[in-house]
Amino acid sequence: MADKALLWLGSSREAVRSFSPEGRREAGYQLRQVQAGAMPDEWKALPTVGAGVYEIRVHVGPEYRILYVAKFEEAVYVLHAFEKRTQQTRETDVTLARRRLAAVVAQRKRR
Repeated sequence: MADKALLWLGSSREAVRSFSPEGRREAGYQLRQVQAGAMPDEWKALPTVGAGVYEIRVHVGPEYRILYVAKFEEAVYVLHAFEKRTQQTRETDVTLARRRLAAVVAQRKRR
């Protein structure tokens, strides 16, 4: 099976680039696994964002999260990435990921 393309939405790529060096390395490794069709080592389903959306959990001192959807044939879409500072994910992060997922779905329908 060929690897899926990795498509970054909005500021998600810049957000991952702002992670610590260890965070970037771990995020890249986990995203690579997803591209190859496997699940990341540490993940959580996020049905509150949308069907098929998962959160990669990166624990390297600071906590980082990467929200993605890989259910589409053509690519893995990175919806959002951020440093997590509290126990609960902020509603602004969930809303942003929902909006980006809706944009992906709408764009796919126009094809």
